[in-house]
Formats: sequence, structure tokens, C-alpha cells
Amino acid sequence: MWTEQRLDDLLATPSPRLIEDMAKIKGDILILGAGGKMGPTLCYLAKNACKAAGVEKKIIAVSRFTDEFAVKLLNDNGIETIPCDMLEPKALESLPDCENVIYMAGRKFGTNGQEYLTWAMNAYLPALVAERYKNSNIMAFSSGNVYPLVQSYTGGSVETDRLGPIGEYSMSCLARDRAFEYGSKTYGTKTFIYRLNLAVDLRYGILFDIANNVLNEEAISISSPAFNCIWQGDANEIAIRGLLHCESPMNVVNVTGPETFSVRYAAELFGKYFGKTPVYKGEEKGDSYLSNAGKAIQLFGYPTIGINDLIKIQAEWMQSGGRSLGKPTHFEERGGTF
Repeated sequence: MWTEQRLDDLLATPSPRLIEDMAKIKGDILILGAGGKMGPTLCYLAKNACKAAGVEKKIIAVSRFTDEFAVKLLNDNGIETIPCDMLEPKALESLPDCENVIYMAGRKFGTNGQEYLTWAMNAYLPALVAERYKNSNIMAFSSGNVYPLVQSYTGGSVETDRLGPIGEYSMSCLARDRAFEYGSKTYGTKTFIYRLNLAVDLRYGILFDIANNVLNEEAISISSPAFNCIWQGDANEIAIRGLLHCESPMNVVNVTGPETFSVRYAAELFGKYFGKTPVYKGEEKGDSYLSNAGKAIQLFGYPTIGINDLIKIQAEWMQSGGRSLGKPTHFEERGGTF
């Protein structure tokens, strides 16, 4: 039986690889934007990795903290929190200096009609952080949406491909990358740009979205017929371990699972678990947002949980009545409107 506690504990159990690398990371870790979907369990994971490695290290979480579940998880596990709206004047100046910064702040959904706020969060704020923490190692979350849609047979976009963001959200993500690139080249800041393509946490993610539609007998869009995803525990491990791979000029790495998976096939597997027949809508276009994770696998190894196991435990979560974060991925969106 899945419970919230069991899920959080699984997400926060460090692998031997993370424990080994945590012992090598020098200095404390400051997580900016730690109150989002991935941040709370990343902080919890980092704290547990420090304990397992036998190292004394502050894990400091910074966010506006609007999610009471996130605040409880952090407080219950002794993680220092600093409530802060980083867009407020002089807010960044009030934050402590830190050898290592993990930048997770960002805005995606709600962009349409409030584009100015998305650009402020995804472009203006990163420029301020690049200046404020120019003497730190910076591991900055980005998105696979900066690449164009590609055919499944290509194996996904690689880090050296020409970029082609569609819509203002994706454009602002590229602006974030360029802001940190400016800091890396101008100040010599060691930087790691982490281009994530769909993390899975059972409470949200592309697998949750597909499973939820199958369970409720709602039509699933197949306009983008394929996808990549990665277990959030593995994704968070890479974010922390990435602090050892910050470079100047900046290091850019695609982070996702090794498989290119079919939306239809995932839906059919969920259908078998739920005893339901999936319903589809739309027309397959042939191309999707897909990333090649070869570089990440070379640096960090394969994820600990593969796609078939993720589908299995996602189905178990739904059958256990597991909570939803109410944050759909909109994986079917092809025009860049979020």
C-alpha cells in the first residue's frame, strides 16, 4: 500500500553513488525555489545523503513556500528554510553566501496572459542570481522545451543541436540558460545547465496524466506520440551530483530516462492494470519533445527505476487513492502555450 510517507521516503533515499559524491562536495548547499514540485524531496534527499556520508553540511531551502505539505516535509526533517520572494528588491542580497547553489525557481503554467511574469521569473531573476552568486557553483534547472520537436527515430535532441524554442515559456527558458551562460563566461562561474525532460513523482507527471485519463475513461491526446521521463528520485540525485560537474564555460546536460516511450503503449499498460480500455483523441504528428540522455548516463549512470516499473508503481499509487498535486504536465501541448 502506497502512502505519502512511503513515497517521500523512497524519493529521499540516497543511492551509494550519491552518498559517495556528497562526501566530495565542498561547502553548504543553497536551493533557490525549493518549494515547487521537486524541491522539497530534493532537500530531504540531500539531507539524508549528508547523514549517510557522515558529512556536516547545511541544506538551506529558499522559496515563497505556498505549499503546506512542502513546508511540513522540510520542517519535519530539520532542513533550514528561508521564506523569500526573490523578485522583491534586495531580496537576494538578504540571502546567505553559499559555495553551492541549486537554482530551481521558474514559472511555466499560467504564462498565457501573464507573459511578463514568466519572463521575470525565467529570465530577469536568473540574471540577478548569476550576479549575486558569481563566486558559487551554480546548478540551474532548465527544460527540454528549448529544443524543437523531433521525430522518434532520431533518438531525441542532443546538447549540441540547434535550439528552437516554441512559445514564450520555452523562449524564456532559453533566456534563463543565456543569463547563466553570461555569468559563466563573464565571471568564470562554474555552471551546470540541467535540461530536464519530464520528472515523475506519482503525484504528478506524464505517467500520472496518462493513468488518470485511462482510469477516468477520458480521451488521451496522441498528437505528440512519444515521450521521455525519469523517476524524480533519480532526477534529484543528478541535480545534487551535478554540483561536481559545474564548469566554466558552462556544462549543458539533458536529463531524462534512456527510453523513448509510446503514449499509446503506456496507456495500454495502464489499461491492463485498471481493467479499462484507453480512449484516444487527435492525430499523431510523428514528432515530439524528446531528449537524448546519453551524456547524463555517461556522467551519472543509468536511472535506478525504468519505465515499466514506473508505470507499475504509478498504477499502484492510483489504485491506493494516492494524492494528486493537481499540476498536469500538458505534455500534448505543441504550440508553446501554457
